[in-house]
Amino acid sequence: MLARGMTLTRRQTIELLETHGLRPSRALGQNFVADPNTVRRIARLAEVGAGDQVLEIGAGLGSLTLALAETGARVTAVELDRHLLPALRDNAEPAGVEVVEGDAMTLDWAQLLGPVANSWTLVANLPYNIATPLVADLLDEVPAIGRMLVMVQREVGERLAAPAGADAYGAVSVKVAYWATAKVTGRVPASVFIPRPAVESVLVDIRRRSQPAVDPAVVPARELFELVRAGFGHRRKMLRKSLEGLVGPQHFECAQIAPTARAEELDIAAWGRLAACRRRLSGS
Repeated sequence: MLARGMTLTRRQTIELLETHGLRPSRALGQNFVADPNTVRRIARLAEVGAGDQVLEIGAGLGSLTLALAETGARVTAVELDRHLLPALRDNAEPAGVEVVEGDAMTLDWAQLLGPVANSWTLVANLPYNIATPLVADLLDEVPAIGRMLVMVQREVGERLAAPAGADAYGAVSVKVAYWATAKVTGRVPASVFIPRPAVESVLVDIRRRSQPAVDPAVVPARELFELVRAGFGHRRKMLRKSLEGLVGPQHFECAQIAPTARAEELDIAAWGRLAACRRRLSGS
């Protein structure tokens, strides 16, 4: 067990793994941060402190967990791997952290976090294999999380935060922009992880809007993202081809969008106009 207030150094991380007979699981995308400066930097960028409610997903051995607890925030740490739980509990529970065993893709978040919108901040080193669907699901379904600061693979982070017209811009970028504002706030070198990943990581700051970027009373999210998915399903095609059967010339004219445009050229406002015009002119 660590002394209260300590985060994990590289040597301590290796010793913990050896003591508990653990090996990072490639299947679970486990890469443990083993650098106190990095986890304290993340906690600082998260802008959390005494009285704040913080959720961590994929807490691992507890290095970031301890840095978050140092801020005085109330931390709930979720971990799927039952083999890691004894080490995590030994490290984190003395610092006042609530450790929850569970799969972030299937947890009952309403039961765990409660109903109050924007009352939690997610701070996490997300496993690469679930980062994109998890962020999208939390934005869609967990309004209690008002802000996220997530460490993800650089290519994933760039997609989450990409503006219209950027090479990384895609359907998930539109999803994030619908619910939130997002930006890449820093890079994390591969050298601070055990094991060392083959990719660079970035920190992405995602802040939920008070209202979705497109008014659901004007066009339901389901109808909006039907178009978005169709458009990016054939992103090299002009919209008049990729949206054929869904959108006609009158809808493009109404929305003031060129039928020759491609999906990556439309920001969330333009997608909203196109979906609203389709709904209105179709009499829905």
